[in-house]
Formats: sequence, C-alpha cells, structure tokens
Amino acid sequence: MKIKTLGELKKILIEHKKQNKKIVHCHGVFDLIHPGHLQYFKEARNFGDVLVITISPDQYVNKGPGRPIFNQQLRAESLAALEFIDYVAVNESPTAVETILLLQPNFYVKGGEYKNLQDLTGNISKEKNAIEGIGGEMVFTNDSFTFSSTQLLNKYFSVFSHHTDDYLQKIRQNYAALDIIDMIKTVRSCRAIIIGDTIIDEYYFCQVLGVASKSTTINAEFVDSESQLGGAGAVANHVASFCDDVHFITCIGSNQSYENFILDSLKSNITTKLYTKPNSSTTIKRRYMNGNTRIFQLSILNQVPLDDDVTNQVCNYVASVVENYDIVIMQNCGHGFIEPKIMEAISQTASYTAIYSQTNSANMGFNLVSQCTNADYLCLDEREIRLACRDKFSPVEDLIPQIAELTGSTCVTVTRGREGSITWRPDCGILHAPAFIAETIDSTGAGDTYFAVTAPVVAFGFAPELIGFIGNCAGAMSTRVLGNRESIDATALYRFITTLLK
Repeated sequence: MKIKTLGELKKILIEHKKQNKKIVHCHGVFDLIHPGHLQYFKEARNFGDVLVITISPDQYVNKGPGRPIFNQQLRAESLAALEFIDYVAVNESPTAVETILLLQPNFYVKGGEYKNLQDLTGNISKEKNAIEGIGGEMVFTNDSFTFSSTQLLNKYFSVFSHHTDDYLQKIRQNYAALDIIDMIKTVRSCRAIIIGDTIIDEYYFCQVLGVASKSTTINAEFVDSESQLGGAGAVANHVASFCDDVHFITCIGSNQSYENFILDSLKSNITTKLYTKPNSSTTIKRRYMNGNTRIFQLSILNQVPLDDDVTNQVCNYVASVVENYDIVIMQNCGHGFIEPKIMEAISQTASYTAIYSQTNSANMGFNLVSQCTNADYLCLDEREIRLACRDKFSPVEDLIPQIAELTGSTCVTVTRGREGSITWRPDCGILHAPAFIAETIDSTGAGDTYFAVTAPVVAFGFAPELIGFIGNCAGAMSTRVLGNRESIDATALYRFITTLLK
C-alpha cells in the first residue's frame, strides 16, 4: 500500500535513511495527471532512491470554483498507481513547508518554471528555506513539456455554463491574469477610510433533536459557538487585504460594547476611531445553525439615532482627517450610525466616496441609497435598487441610470447573486458579468466582499469590464466561507483569477 499518513510516512523514511537511501519529495495539487507530470516525476526520481509525493488536501485547494475536480482520495490513488512513485500522502497543512520539516527529504523537487523562485503565493521561497534549513537541497526539473492542469481542466471539465465560458474567453482575449493582478496591486497605495455600523455576528451550532413533545418547538442540542466581526468591520478587513493604510470609524454601544473583540479582530494595518452610543448595545446578530443551515436568528439592535453631540463629533472628525485619504468607503447597514448629516458631511468633503447601503429585515429599507446626494461609486443589490427607485418590475438595467442621476454617481454596480452583477458607467453603459459560483456554503457577506474589493478598484479608474470580473471573483470566494469567518486574501484572489483565465 503506497498511500500513507504523514505519521506513517515519517517512520518509513527514517528506516530508508538508515539504509543510506536518498529521499526525494514532490508536492502539489495534481488534480489532473498529464504527460508533463509524468516527465516531472520521472526526472525527480533520478535525484534519489525513494520518491515521495504529497498532495494538497481538498480544503486548501484554493484554485477557483469547482476545484479540485477530483477529491484528495482519488488524486492520491491516481498517483499511487504510477510505478515510479514509492509513497503518497495527503498533506495536513496549507503549504509544503511543515511537511518538508516533518519528512526531512534530501531533495525537494519543483518544475523548471519555478527556477526564479517566483510564484503568486510566495511559498516557493519558504519551501527553499525549509529544505535548506534541514540540510537538504531544492532542485528543478527540465521542462520540455508545457501542459497545464488548469488549462486542461478549464477546457474539458468546466463547471460553468457556455455563457460564462464565452465571457471568460473575451476577458482572456483582452487581459492576461498577471496584467489584472499587477493592476490590483497598484491599489496597495490607496489610503482608505471605512465608516459604518459594526455588527457582531454570533453563530450557535446545534444538533436538531426533533420537535418538542409538548409543543411545536424545535429542540436542539448545543454543539459549539463562534463570534465574527461583521458589518463595516468586515468591510475594513477586506479592504485592508489590498490597501496598506486603512482607517476605520464606527460606533459601538455603551452596554455590551465588544470593544476589545472588535479591536482584536481587525487587521494590523487598520487604525480605529470608535464612538459610543449611550444606553445601547453594539449590534449583535445571533444565528442558530444546524450544520450550515440557519434555524433562527435573534438580533440585538442598536437602531436609536445618535444624539446631536456625537453626530457633530463624527462630522468634525471626518472633516479633520478626510484630506489625508483617497477614498471614503461608507457601509450603511441602517442601524443608526450613518445619519443623513454624517452622510452629507462625508459627501461634501471626501475626494472620492463609495457607498453600500444594505437593506435587510432589521432596517426595513429606511436607509435607502436615494438619501445620498453625492456618491461617486454606488454598490447595491437588486432589491435595494428596486426599493430606492420604487419600481418592482422594470428591468434593472433601466433603473441604474435613474439611481445614478438621483445620487450623482459616476459608477453603479448591482449584485444579483447567482446571476452575477451589472456595472454601469456613463462612458460604457451597461455591462453584465456572470457569477463564478460552483458551490455555496454561505452567501452572507458576499455583497460586503464585492463592495470592499471593487471600491478602491473603481476609485483607481480600472476599466469598467474589470469591475464586475474582479468583484464576482471576490464574491464567489466569499460564498465558500461561513459568514465573515475569513476576510478575502489578496494572494488567494490572485490564484482564483489566474485559474479562471488560464
């Protein structure tokens, strides 16, 4: 049996080393074995006596929707069937670094395309340091074959409709993945203020036992719980993955403030300015879950308006700092912080304003974007634009120019879940972008992610066809995570884009 656990493999390799055998280690996803892989493995075997292959586990294969095509067991069995491979193991960590340190190979082998030690993740340099740190050597194969698993999978195993495949082909004709990635990296210099309502998302995981015997009440057994930073706090963390200088302005309650949790949950490149609303709690949304299915939600809301003193403090503070920033990103959840006076103060003083006005069952549409008078970039979903325009049935495409004129926006995007998104700018009109969703764990927060990633992109003048593409990539990645458990990672987004465009 060639397939081993890492613990079993470690013991086996110790015995081989006692016999003075040289251990060769290769690592990758290996989702689709092709002739280039076969040459790679054969050349790797020539470096030593025992060839060990470790593969990335399914949970860490962050290569886009529907990946891996084949699960870790099938991938391991495919590799074990090759006679020149001695052992196969499934990795237990996101990178090969920990595995190199555990297995202690003599040689760690990569393909020739990595000779310059450059890759999107930056892991190749870490792997080199790891193998050299244990006295081993990183070596490279010669690449006379130029097959790509990703290209083959995109061509023959696409998870998308023909419409989406055609859309991606048009993007490929105009942009290389590295060109788009390089453009996104320019946003790193963007100085951003994030202002809006902070929400504490609490998850209580339960095992449903059934209906109580004496009433029509669901009886569930508590399993576990976790808290996440949501609302504008989540947006700030997303933005901080792409912009080095992020300033977060929000309001918390005097009771159950969660101040320490909020500060601990923010990324290190975020500075904060917290205001306190007297006699209130920070907004809490407590979700009771059976697996990934929501059973019930209890909201502890902070929907009383700010008093005039705090409102004036916020307006004065924004006016004093806004000139130091390139963009103000405003998320209005409708829980009482983004008052019309604050919104007006921002729109009059900020050099560029992006607004996301979220309508939900808790605010009932009292925070419509129609209240905005000067929004450079507006992001909303289909329900929100229909409420703002008071139009239930007209095509969304007809409503976008109306809301743009009403709010003074020069760019509007409407997110539509599995139907993708629509981008409008006066110089190009309406542009549709399909969704890149293959599987959904939780759609909560996908709109926040789309807005957070596209706001600086729009402010930096990216081509309009890239706004929907980049935003939908980020939104699709967000749906694979429960709520705001993880903020969007720039490197993971780069890999997602690269996979789609190969």
